[in-house]
Amino acid sequence: MAAALRRVSGLLRPLIPLSQRGQGCATQLASRFSTLTLGHTQRPAICSAVQLSSAFHTHLTWTHSILKNTVQPARTLTYISLRKGKRKSVKSVVKRFLRLHCGLWIRKKAGYKKKLWKKKPARKQRLRQHVFCNRTQSKLLDKMTTPFWRRRNWFANDPYQKYHDRTNLQV
Repeated sequence: MAAALRRVSGLLRPLIPLSQRGQGCATQLASRFSTLTLGHTQRPAICSAVQLSSAFHTHLTWTHSILKNTVQPARTLTYISLRKGKRKSVKSVVKRFLRLHCGLWIRKKAGYKKKLWKKKPARKQRLRQHVFCNRTQSKLLDKMTTPFWRRRNWFANDPYQKYHDRTNLQV
């Protein structure tokens, strides 16, 4: 148990800034953080509220500086447009996916255009194939598009015609 605790505390050590490692109350705060993360019910010793709040503020500032450099994914869905006040579709969904009339969405595999010079012909063939999205992804893509993209369209010589209507399929 002690060896496992030491291994995990080594993983948590980079979360504590170097400026806080020598201070008593900040170290207690960091140890409380690590014990809460590990699921133990150990409580730190009581220290003054000023030291605790300054140590906590420094910890938040340090974590914020790390997190602000990472790119967070965003679904830029416009609920109310400025011009007409209508909901807008996400253009990247419309470009990358195709909705079949049965409610399924299909897409190309990731990397089908990248570094083709180093891929073997069999792999290139597999990457050119289309993939069905699962139920969760289909629901999300439906939310990200307007009813215009969800309606049925009839095209001459549609290569996806046999895939639009599925029998015995629950979505």
